[in-house]
Amino acid sequence: MASTCQRVNRHKRLAQLLQPSKRNPHYQTLERDLIELQEQQLFELFVVVSLQKKPSGTNYVPQVIQQFPSKGDNGYKQSKDTEERLKVIPRFCFPDSKDWVPTSEFKSETFSFVLTGEDGSRWFGYCKKLLPEGKGKRFPEVYCMVSRLGCFNLFSKILDEVEKRREMSPALVYPFMRSVMEAPFPAPGRTITVKSYLPGAGDGAVELCRPLDSRLEHVDFECLFKCLSVCHLIRVCASLLLERRVIFVANSLSTLSKCGHAVVATLYPFTWQHTYIPVLPASMIDIVCSPTPFLIGILSCSLPQLQDLPIEEVLIVDLCADKFLQEVSDEGEILPPKLQAALVQILEDRTEVLAQEQQFSQDVTLNSLVSEAFVRFFVELVGHYSLNMTVTERGERVFQREPFRKSHTSRSVRHFLDLFMETQMFAGFVQDRELRQSGVKGLFEVRALQYLETIPESEPSGVNRILRSLGSKMRFLHKK
Repeated sequence: MASTCQRVNRHKRLAQLLQPSKRNPHYQTLERDLIELQEQQLFELFVVVSLQKKPSGTNYVPQVIQQFPSKGDNGYKQSKDTEERLKVIPRFCFPDSKDWVPTSEFKSETFSFVLTGEDGSRWFGYCKKLLPEGKGKRFPEVYCMVSRLGCFNLFSKILDEVEKRREMSPALVYPFMRSVMEAPFPAPGRTITVKSYLPGAGDGAVELCRPLDSRLEHVDFECLFKCLSVCHLIRVCASLLLERRVIFVANSLSTLSKCGHAVVATLYPFTWQHTYIPVLPASMIDIVCSPTPFLIGILSCSLPQLQDLPIEEVLIVDLCADKFLQEVSDEGEILPPKLQAALVQILEDRTEVLAQEQQFSQDVTLNSLVSEAFVRFFVELVGHYSLNMTVTERGERVFQREPFRKSHTSRSVRHFLDLFMETQMFAGFVQDRELRQSGVKGLFEVRALQYLETIPESEPSGVNRILRSLGSKMRFLHKK
């Protein structure tokens, strides 16, 4: 135990990059993040990371071999936050650095990670790992872009363009990345054009489109359902809603990052406030000993190390085998049973539902379908919150906690709210709505308003209610 504590203390400074500071005077919310993003540039940093031999031995460690912008650029001043991020980014690009040996064949892999600043702000790292041009056995490289924008597909396209240029000459990467950085920050649904030059092709342009729905820009629910049954997914979500500790285990960086982002997206309109590390470097595995809530992903090769650590009351999920390696045992009893059953039914029938919906509109996707189901579920739980907002003489909006909890007709929902209302997620949700005099707009608010306008207060809560609520949006449920 003593050695474990020493190792945890050794990583304390690094951990500060990965979790929100307790000094943060406000809670981060999705709505606030999206507003703050509008004045930002497309990305903060681009690096190429490779494994380099230590001068004092035979071991290889990940190091930055190319950076844009670099310290030598005119007008570029590297902040202390950026310097701190540069110290840990190589570890996240090669979280399993000790397991690599030179190879002549390697299939490229895309993945992502998240760093959290002291003010609670999050930075996404988008990565592409591939084998550089050359002959014989060699180590792969990782191209990594760090941005505040959550949009995996957009940055994957940029990294594809980087790969084309680096194969020809590393010198071609620099001017392309400058063009990308100078491009205007794209509004949701908008396309920006980046000037491009390739030897043999001349001047050209690369179009980058940011999806209209900002909430789902970096989400891949398909991967999540391939890895987890609906039953297990619901139990994972329930654990996160009570801000417990959850660990994902998989043999692929891509699987860990996609499933981590997707499960966090199911929590909307709430925002995960705690430590979130989709892929944890093996050298930092002791962070899982933290008593605070977290969502962490580790590679399967680190599982023996994990099992040797003294961790209790944690949900460990094997994404490759769709099973729980360790659980608290009450995960299936957290959510109100009738609403949980309704949500399970909708998600189980997703393939049939999607096929029927796409006959009427090609705009319906698996992402929008799953998001709609979870939003309606949360509307059933807390959609009446606005009825318990009062305005003081000074014009301040104040949330009435106890009347809100007691006003729900379902005993099981009230029991869940007893627990859920103590979380930072719920506190952030309420605080955001108290502070915004003009009100919050988004899919959840639209559905909550529809819920209050169309469903009589006397109607009992449960499966029929949530199905009818969903049916007002989706035709398929009228047939159930």
